[in-house]
Amino acid sequence: MTKTILRAMAGETLPTPPVWMMRQAGRYLPEYRATREKAGDFLSLCYTPELAAEVTLQPLRRFDFDAAILFADILLVPQALGADLWFVKGEGPRLSTITTEDDFAALKPVHAIDETLSPIYETVGILSRELPSDITLIGFAGAPWTVATYMIAGKGTPDQGPAHALKDENRPLFEQLLGKITEATIEYLSRQIEAGAEVVKVFDSWAGSLKGEDFDRYAVEPARLIVEALKRRHPDVPVIAFPRGAGERFAGLHERIGAECIALDDGVTPDWAAKHVQVSGCVQGNLASSHMVTGGEDLVRETRRVVDGFKGGPHIFNLGHGITPDADPDNVSRMIEAIKG
Repeated sequence: MTKTILRAMAGETLPTPPVWMMRQAGRYLPEYRATREKAGDFLSLCYTPELAAEVTLQPLRRFDFDAAILFADILLVPQALGADLWFVKGEGPRLSTITTEDDFAALKPVHAIDETLSPIYETVGILSRELPSDITLIGFAGAPWTVATYMIAGKGTPDQGPAHALKDENRPLFEQLLGKITEATIEYLSRQIEAGAEVVKVFDSWAGSLKGEDFDRYAVEPARLIVEALKRRHPDVPVIAFPRGAGERFAGLHERIGAECIALDDGVTPDWAAKHVQVSGCVQGNLASSHMVTGGEDLVRETRRVVDGFKGGPHIFNLGHGITPDADPDNVSRMIEAIKG
């Protein structure tokens, strides 16, 4: 095993942590914006394998990253299940909602998702052939809770209120929906692995809004089921779990979820996470993405603080969340220089 990210995920402490960046293919890069304009719209970009592969590769031409992450979107799974999906300029995604038993009954069976998602698998195949031999290919999906919040509300919401309301008012329907998303996510990630993904990541962007037992039931347990199923099918492919906003609940998640790597947001410090999370396995993170906008000496100092905080165990350097469209590409170079220089 020579790829540094795979070595870190296998538990090896490396002298220099490997690095990649959430949303590293995105709007902060002018070449991405040009390719998106060529595609015509965001969904066409996702579903055109040659263009999706191109934007996945673009950041690797600029920066010394150790991984490429498939360019796609977490809401392609609900679309593949039969939800209407469109994007409103300046506002983000919109979906037809699932709030009644009739809405749920109208969804497609899980085995039908590949008909819609086959272009994504084709993109993975292109990348597995075209990536440099030292670069790890990461596939991904949204976690069931986070995907459900969009399917129930029909859009992103600041507090995931509609999903919490359905969970509290019609728990059987809510759990049916979560179960279906879980099954679809297993199929989707498995097919990405078959197409060439070497690592897969499960993004639970809204896990932090789940409290108490709900966090265990609807963030931890679906992630555990996904990892368990993937391990049966693909025992050698490692998994990154990212329950954003977990706070002190990050402790113990390696064991509870079964993932080789736990990705950390910037709500916990490297010192705390090294003592309570990294002791159980590889961690990923966790520089605040705001430093990609502000740059300067603060960026260099905080990058080194993260590297030093996790130097005693397996670590993959990343941001605490995705890079934002207003980030300066030069700051990405400064970050990587501070890590690898």
